Amino acid sequence: MSQHEFIPSQTAVLIVDLQNDFLHPEGAYGRSGTSSSAIAALPEKIGPLLDVVRSAGGWIVSTQFTLVPGKQGAPFISTHLKKLRPFLTRGDFKPGGWGHSLVDELQPADITIEKVAYSAFYQSRLEFALNRAGITTLMVCGIVTNGGVASTVREAHVRDFHTITLEDGCAAFSAETHDISIASLATVGDVISIRDAINLFEG
Repeated sequence: MSQHEFIPSQTAVLIVDLQNDFLHPEGAYGRSGTSSSAIAALPEKIGPLLDVVRSAGGWIVSTQFTLVPGKQGAPFISTHLKKLRPFLTRGDFKPGGWGHSLVDELQPADITIEKVAYSAFYQSRLEFALNRAGITTLMVCGIVTNGGVASTVREAHVRDFHTITLEDGCAAFSAETHDISIASLATVGDVISIRDAINLFEG
C-alpha cells in the first residue's frame, strides 16, 4: 500500500459489471454457455468484504453494463461487441431489468451507475456521484480484469482518485490475461488482496 491515508467514509468498493446477465445461469451469458469458473466465484469472495465495508461506514458502488433500448426495445450494440457476443439480444442488460441488476449476493449497493463502455466513467454520472459522496478512494473489483476493471481504474487515476485494485476480487476469461492486467494496474495504483482490504476497514 502507498502512504495514502485510509479513511473508510471516503472509500468505496466499486463493483464492475457483476450482474445477473453476466453471472447467473439464466442470464444472457449463461444461456449462451459463455462462462468462467473464476468469474462465477467472485460474488462469494467479495461478499465478506462488503459486510465489513457497510459496518465501517464505507460506500458500495455498483457500475452496471447497459444496452440502451431503441425502437421496439431493440438494443444499441456496438459493432465490436456484436462480433464478440453475437448472442446478445432484446432484453439483455436492459435498464431496470433482472439481468441488468447486481447479483443478489452483493446487494444492496449505495450508488448504482449505468455504464455503456469498458470504463464506468465514460459518458456516465459516476464522477459526479463520487464527488458528491465525498469519495476519494476506490477499491475496484469485478469483470473483466483487462476490460471494464482496467479501463475504470486507469480513468479513476487520471481523475485523481486513489485507486486500489483487488487482485483476487477481479477475474478474466483466462488466468494469464488476469495476471498480466493486474501487473499493469500496479503502475497506476495500489494492488491488494480482499483480506488486506478487510483489514484496512477493520482498522
